[in-house]
Amino acid sequence: MKPTLLILAAGMASRYGSMKQTEGFGPGGETIMDYSIYNAIRAGFGKVIFIIRKDFAEGFKNVFEPRLKGKIETGYVYQEMDSLVNTAFLPGDRTKPWGTGHALLCAKDEVHEPFAVINADDFYGKDAFEKAADFLVNKCSEKEYAIIGYRLANTLSEHGTVSRGVCQVDANQFLTGIQERTKIYSKDGAIGYEENDVFHHLKDDTDVSMNFWCFHPTVFGLTEKLFKDFPEKNYNNLKAEFFIPIIAEDFLWQGGKIRVISTSSKWFGVTYKEDAESVRESLYALIKESEYPEQLWI
Repeated sequence: MKPTLLILAAGMASRYGSMKQTEGFGPGGETIMDYSIYNAIRAGFGKVIFIIRKDFAEGFKNVFEPRLKGKIETGYVYQEMDSLVNTAFLPGDRTKPWGTGHALLCAKDEVHEPFAVINADDFYGKDAFEKAADFLVNKCSEKEYAIIGYRLANTLSEHGTVSRGVCQVDANQFLTGIQERTKIYSKDGAIGYEENDVFHHLKDDTDVSMNFWCFHPTVFGLTEKLFKDFPEKNYNNLKAEFFIPIIAEDFLWQGGKIRVISTSSKWFGVTYKEDAESVRESLYALIKESEYPEQLWI
């Protein structure tokens, strides 16, 4: 059975300032998602499911359906603030859904095979998809999931600090925890994070999470149990979010294993609007190196 790709595309894109999910960066107006889907197809994925908001579903489908018709099966899941939530626990002042773990849960009735989860606005690279597909087909089970680990030096932005989940691993490259570090940047040739006005050095090849996960479908049962009481417990916290690492942490606590699969791929994305030009330059460089055709879908 071919694995499925789940793309988280319902984000508000508040820092970027526009709906970056459908902004064109490639020579033919390709989005970052197009390159992810192209990589997924050639790695052997059989289906792509987009998690989006209903209010931009029509425009979203008008962009992607003509491109992908006949190339890969597509599906759509809507993540709204009230999706799978008891309306009695919906704060009147809350303005957005409940985070990446909530988005994943919204797909529980659409995914029945091992699957990968990625962000819509991150470029993950060919090698990452090949390694994810290999894991999902050959090793994924109800007792073992995986995360694609990116070399920290390959995930920075030239236009500001970034936040990264630093992977902590054991001797067998299994995840023991993820330490969220904010204000990561390069200073005098060294990479590190700032905390309480102190710069702490990190190794360039430290594996970090870019939210590229590989799951067995049994993860939905676990997620449903964890999320059940989350809105009620966080009724007065309007910014509370149910993130995928919460699910991963509970899975590890229950005795499951999460393999950290290191990739040589260079990540890039549009965290800041100023990143857009460097994304275009990076894509054009890869096209020049024949990593991708000039027109993806011709």
